[in-house]
Amino acid sequence: MKQINKRILERKDFYKKLIKRKPDFVEVLFQLSHIYISLKDYKNVLKIDKKIGEMLNLDPVSYYNLACDYSLLGDIEKAEKNLKIAISLGFNKKSYIKKDKDLDFLKKNKNFKDIEKLIK
Repeated sequence: MKQINKRILERKDFYKKLIKRKPDFVEVLFQLSHIYISLKDYKNVLKIDKKIGEMLNLDPVSYYNLACDYSLLGDIEKAEKNLKIAISLGFNKKSYIKKDKDLDFLKKNKNFKDIEKLIK
């Protein structure tokens, strides 16, 4: 287990160095986001995902990821807002949304059923 964490931390440091050199390297930002998720560092995940969202304007997956981030951080209002935007932009994977544990906090909200109805 310690060996895995060490590798993850090494990759994180490597990707952070790459981003310092080329801040708009989207593929590396995605990798860095996944690393922060595995480390349960949701504040940094949100920071990275916001940056990706700015770069990939109007990308439904980016808004979906932000909804997950906010849900993990317990911010229902922002999670709901971003999920609605993701759906309005075409994110229509209802079964995926139902299974995604990152949205568990949002799913407890009374408005979640209304959000599900927006998916076509």
